[in-house]
Amino acid sequence: MSDETYPTGRAIVRTNAETHLMIKGRRWRVSDPALDDEFRQLLVNALMDARRSVKQALKSEDSEALALARRRVGDAKIALGERGPKWWEDMTVDEVTLRLECGRRALQSVGVDVESLEDLRSRFKL
Repeated sequence: MSDETYPTGRAIVRTNAETHLMIKGRRWRVSDPALDDEFRQLLVNALMDARRSVKQALKSEDSEALALARRRVGDAKIALGERGPKWWEDMTVDEVTLRLECGRRALQSVGVDVESLEDLRSRFKL
């Protein structure tokens, strides 16, 4: 890992070993390691709840519920850093805003109160 940092203070990380995992020959992006364990778990809980909603919507053949559940999965994965802007690169203002908004929606979907995006910014360490 490099000792260099971006202007935001985040460390520059460039190795595949630190940004992706190989599972059964498939490359998967890992969650942002800057997230503290408690906050990461809240987002994982939101992701698991959304995945259960996808399963239920598929079972009931409800296309509207399925679309909503899949959006919730996407929001949680972007918030965790598993999709969307690359957490190991310096993000643009729009990318930071996207991640914060997805995080707010993911947390609110499981009943976690989020007062403002600025409150989330410190939890995401952005």
